[in-house]
Amino acid sequence: MTVTALEVADLGKAYGRFGRRGKRRWALRGCSFRLPAGRVCALVGPNGAGKSTLLAAAAGLLAPTEGGLRVLGTDPATARPRLAYVAQDKPLYPQLTIGRTLRLGRELNPERWDQEAAERIVEGGGLDHGLRVRTLSGGQRTRVALALALGKRPDLLLLDEPMADLDPLARHQLMGALLGSAATHGTTVLISSHILTELEDACDYLLLVDGGRIRLGGEIEDIVNAHTMVTGPARGLAPHTVVESRSTGRGLTALIRPDGPVDDAWDTHVPSLEELLLAHLRSPEAPALLTPSAEAPIRTEVAA
Repeated sequence: MTVTALEVADLGKAYGRFGRRGKRRWALRGCSFRLPAGRVCALVGPNGAGKSTLLAAAAGLLAPTEGGLRVLGTDPATARPRLAYVAQDKPLYPQLTIGRTLRLGRELNPERWDQEAAERIVEGGGLDHGLRVRTLSGGQRTRVALALALGKRPDLLLLDEPMADLDPLARHQLMGALLGSAATHGTTVLISSHILTELEDACDYLLLVDGGRIRLGGEIEDIVNAHTMVTGPARGLAPHTVVESRSTGRGLTALIRPDGPVDDAWDTHVPSLEELLLAHLRSPEAPALLTPSAEAPIRTEVAA
């Protein structure tokens, strides 16, 4: 397996033009990071931050406006047989039965197809192979789309809000199947979701995208440990980097990146991933943080 699953360098993607001056709307701009192979990575951010655009570009379905990316050590088109992508709308052929859908997956991926893995996902939902896709509920369509993705046995699995249509039990079961497959085959998983608590339990890597750029990137443990939540008197926190501060009665609660020891006047605790992400999302001007494994050089030769 390639050491780096995904390398993105100064990536930008603009859509159309609007207004009197014909300005472009940038979904991504100046986006740079590196995702090591074998990680299960949470891709988080507010609506419109560029998550879906980033996933579609990595899948080779969108051409960058500027910058570029390498997928599994090559360009996205060349890497396509080794990756699987599940979009938010779970596009499937509505006239096909579930059985024929899986057969199509096998015929399109004869060298890598894992029929047993695909069957387990479908049968876990009690779905009959004779059912046509057009008769399925949203959650059932999700299950079939994930069966196709895992059946392909990809080196890189790109998932855009895959669990949104599922009930809690089905989410738990399918997340377990995804993690089990990733662990068995060394699959790199990049999963976009708004369910932060679910991601915290499942993922070991993090990319926070906001405003079209990566604001946090790297190992979740390292990112969390680089921050401290402090509560205490309303006074200065220099020389520490303050991500967010809020008044609480006569005191102050703040998320900081400590630069040296924290004064004993402050009560401190390690933030949860949810606390950390919400603080950064509420403070878009806070400085970005990428751990060494997530840093990518900005270079134009990273191909689109």
